[in-house]
Amino acid sequence: MPIANINGQSIAYDDTGGEGMVLLFCHGFLMDRSMFDAQIEFFRDDFRCVSWDERGFGETPAEASFTYWDSADDAVALMDHLGIDKAVLLGMSQGGFLALRAALRYPERVQALVLIDSGVHIDPAQVTAGYQQMISHWMSEEPLGEVGVQVAKLIINEAELSRKWIDIWESRDRYSIKYPAEALLTRDDITHRVAEIECPVLIVHGEEDQSITIDRAELLSGQISDCRGLLRVPGAAHASNMTHPEIVNPGIAAFLQALALEE
Repeated sequence: MPIANINGQSIAYDDTGGEGMVLLFCHGFLMDRSMFDAQIEFFRDDFRCVSWDERGFGETPAEASFTYWDSADDAVALMDHLGIDKAVLLGMSQGGFLALRAALRYPERVQALVLIDSGVHIDPAQVTAGYQQMISHWMSEEPLGEVGVQVAKLIINEAELSRKWIDIWESRDRYSIKYPAEALLTRDDITHRVAEIECPVLIVHGEEDQSITIDRAELLSGQISDCRGLLRVPGAAHASNMTHPEIVNPGIAAFLQALALEE
């Protein structure tokens, strides 16, 4: 397993595929880089695919508080470590939060964005309070139990895949989400900066997503200056790329092919 020692972090990553356009995959909260296995399998023959574990997840520890701006710095520092000048950032949920910030802070390094069930907003107080309760239980010594079931339903909503991820969560040090949870719950609202994002953007969103409802994706698609489309994924919850790759992968492929023709 490769490790990049960057920004005072030990970032676990995989770098596979061809010599073409670089795809940098950024995972969601509670997930890890393996959530993009179906995409990497699909794209690696034609693209260089880099996936990584963000702070506090998978095989990357989090030793102190951080923000999604710090995570954006991590993404670009990983690109530097791998000698990558530009990449398409594909971010699911919190991966989209950091990818958007990377596009704002490093516009010359971000060729395009694919935002999967993500957004620019902050959550209302009632939603944040619910997340705080969930996180408190998550970091306790009690079994995940019904909390794990409900979280899996919210993110995945597919029985077999949900069981797999509940097992993964139970096997890990659940207290490790302390700092990532702080980053999630205290993130800044960047709605007012959407107009600054000039790179091409594809939005992919599950129609049944309850974590970030599709109306937020509809609003965002009208705010981004070069939005190339909103790919709606019928029946999908929050992790549409995992549960519906047969819809998501071809949609992303068409977006990337159009980008390639513009080069």
